[in-house]
Amino acid sequence: MPRNHSFRFKQFTVQQDQCAMKVCTDACVLGAWAQVDGAKKVLDIGTGTGLLSLMVAQRTTGASIDAIELDEAAAQQARDNVAASPFTGRVQVIHTPIQQHKPQELYDCIITNPPFFQADLRSPDAGVNQAHHAQDLTFAELLAAIDRLLKKTGVWNVLLPVEESDKLQQLAEVGGWVPTHQLLLTHQPGRKPFRMLSTYVHNERRAVTNMKKELFIYETDGRTYSPEFRELLKEFYIIF
Repeated sequence: MPRNHSFRFKQFTVQQDQCAMKVCTDACVLGAWAQVDGAKKVLDIGTGTGLLSLMVAQRTTGASIDAIELDEAAAQQARDNVAASPFTGRVQVIHTPIQQHKPQELYDCIITNPPFFQADLRSPDAGVNQAHHAQDLTFAELLAAIDRLLKKTGVWNVLLPVEESDKLQQLAEVGGWVPTHQLLLTHQPGRKPFRMLSTYVHNERRAVTNMKKELFIYETDGRTYSPEFRELLKEFYIIF
């Protein structure tokens, strides 16, 4: 996906020149795939441009969404993107660390594309560091926030590189969370998956069977979008 100053979807446009992390294919897949059915109050941790909040708003009827963002410039751009969308009355962008967020009520659903690369090389760009590396939000802190902010009957959705996802899952299961849906995202058949999308519930809720699937973005030629990818993103991408 090109790194343009803006990215236009069918129902909204995302401006991104003030955000270190631009609109990317894997985040779009998360926004379209995340398990949000029935949610009335949703939390987006690390909203960046506001992309995930806008996608969730489009997919839900009447859901109220709090979009948390640590970076001040990104938070303002997310506010502008929300204000220019049809969902301006349903998405509230809040500039604060998630560790300090204190809502009046708990959430039915959480969605997040959190910092990853828990111990990796740093970029010269401080904004990219903050977005990519867990220097301001470790996995332990993320799980603590989910424990504090999500209803026990709620669900949370997360996108990470595959190895990082495995690390988070180990910590989550120790804390009583189990995955119900997982999606391995792969560029094309024959390539290794590069992202894992997961939905978790608390293991006290019920016996859980994990539904793990794989999604190829492209067919074997590496250029033609797969039918499954087109079906998932058809309500968002103007090219479908």
